[in-house]
Amino acid sequence: MTALLRSLRAAWMPAAVADIGATAALLRVAGFSMRQGALGIAIAAALAALAWRQHAWEWLGLYCMLLAPLAAVGAAAQGLRLLPRLGWPAVWAIVLALIAASAMVGVELNRALAAQHAVRGLRDAPAFACAAGFGLLVLALPLWQLQTQAAGARLAALEQAALSAELKALQAQIEPHFLYNTLANTRYLVRHDADKAGTMLDHLIAYLHSALPDMRGSGSTLGREFELAGHYLALMAIRFGERLSYRLDCAPALACAAMPPLMLMSLVENAVRHGVETTPGPVCVTLSAAVANGALCVLVTDEGAGAAAPVLGSGVGLRNLRARLAAQYGDAATFTLRIAPGQPTQAQLILPLEPS
Repeated sequence: MTALLRSLRAAWMPAAVADIGATAALLRVAGFSMRQGALGIAIAAALAALAWRQHAWEWLGLYCMLLAPLAAVGAAAQGLRLLPRLGWPAVWAIVLALIAASAMVGVELNRALAAQHAVRGLRDAPAFACAAGFGLLVLALPLWQLQTQAAGARLAALEQAALSAELKALQAQIEPHFLYNTLANTRYLVRHDADKAGTMLDHLIAYLHSALPDMRGSGSTLGREFELAGHYLALMAIRFGERLSYRLDCAPALACAAMPPLMLMSLVENAVRHGVETTPGPVCVTLSAAVANGALCVLVTDEGAGAAAPVLGSGVGLRNLRARLAAQYGDAATFTLRIAPGQPTQAQLILPLEPS
């Protein structure tokens, strides 16, 4: 009886999503402790004795038929504790075979009671359908739900692992052509403008000093990401000269807000690559952060590409950015890219406002 109540509860109140194994799922559906088993046997015996005393042979036969699959699968679940973990096909084969076999045993018990006490019982076919159907409802249905949840959890874990591996690969490398260009520019400036060469080296060291913690961690702050972006833009400003100017606007109160590492840098690099490199005239890149409707709003704006770069929204980097947002925040975070003729290009991140 205790196993019956546990199975009914699992059928209508599925467990939280978890990547559990087939044996553990069966134990969750039909397993029980020694105390629960003893209590279940006592309740079943009491109900059987009551039906016997009241001469309710039809009800006693029906009770035996319904109890048989639950008792068989519950006993099998206890036995599986002693065996190596089984896969889902083996567990399903055991459960379905036991439900069918025990339903047939229940039908035989019902037939014997009806014959012994000369009462009209259910016919064999309806009796078997009743016993097997009840067993499927309270055992197979919750087990199927747990299998579906486990498969979904496993898929989500694989997607998260893939995104994490991709992020680690991104964090573990400094873009080679960025370092090459920076060092090449520094070598040129050493020969022609030693002061600028020293400034570029200072910014490169500061950039690497800011970037290295992100390569070892899974989280960052808005202040650190703005600092990293500032050093990067300072390096680019030396490279592009008067063609690039930039402005950073981040209130000190927001510096400790949580921010995924290197996400802002992806947007800043896009702004430089598609907004500055493709525009012959001067371009200003602006980074700003504010609180809007209880969320953190981060905006990267450039006045360069405009409608001439429609591929901005479909690049690999931005697809990865959207995938990271979905994996980490679900529907609580959004990314919007606005490109319009004659208007600055705007990349907007809306993130939950959380402390680091």
